[in-house]
Amino acid sequence: MYNERIGEILKVKFVDISQTKSASEIIFSALRKAIIEGDITVGTPLRQDELARSFQTSRIPVREALSRLEEQGLIKTQRFKGSVVVGLSADEASEIFNLRALLEPEILRNAVPRMSDSTKQLAIVQCNDFSKSTDPLAWGDLNRIFHHTLYADSDQTFTREVADNAMDRVDRYIRAQLVVSDGMDKAKSEHLAILDACLSNNADLAAELLRDHILGAKESLLASFPKLPN
Repeated sequence: MYNERIGEILKVKFVDISQTKSASEIIFSALRKAIIEGDITVGTPLRQDELARSFQTSRIPVREALSRLEEQGLIKTQRFKGSVVVGLSADEASEIFNLRALLEPEILRNAVPRMSDSTKQLAIVQCNDFSKSTDPLAWGDLNRIFHHTLYADSDQTFTREVADNAMDRVDRYIRAQLVVSDGMDKAKSEHLAILDACLSNNADLAAELLRDHILGAKESLLASFPKLPN
């Protein structure tokens, strides 16, 4: 009964991981996904004791998972409240998008000459899936999957990790922005142009289009910011 109540509050599917060696990784992944997708809202406290009971484990892996979430900027430890899910200001969102606009085009520039035929075919399918989707709840996932596939063959592992963490911080806002603005139609055409450049092995053009895509999404997001959950 207790676990069901916590599950309803946090909207996380809890599993018994008491015998699992990677308990902290499972907790981290479950909470990270729920925060990014907006199932755990800004301001929600994440209490170690409650999470440990819900995941049926000790507090040690919970503490490790929360520490990783704080490193990624998804939660913050507050006095008397413990760990709390945090949002972004417009200035913070702008800064993160500017960072993405620096990193991701260079990742793509590096990936294009290494892009395998299987990656290209997968990117074509995912671009079509994004364009054809009429389910607003799926747009965020489809957008991120497409971007990840384009970067998959890059050998810039550390840069990709930094860019991925940056996207974590703004992903929930991108999902909402696609719904409340005309961002979906614009994203469709821009994704297609970026994909065409990749398929033509034009790394410089692909990088330039991606940079414009990210900065354009930033402007659209900032214009929609007052309407977004924060």
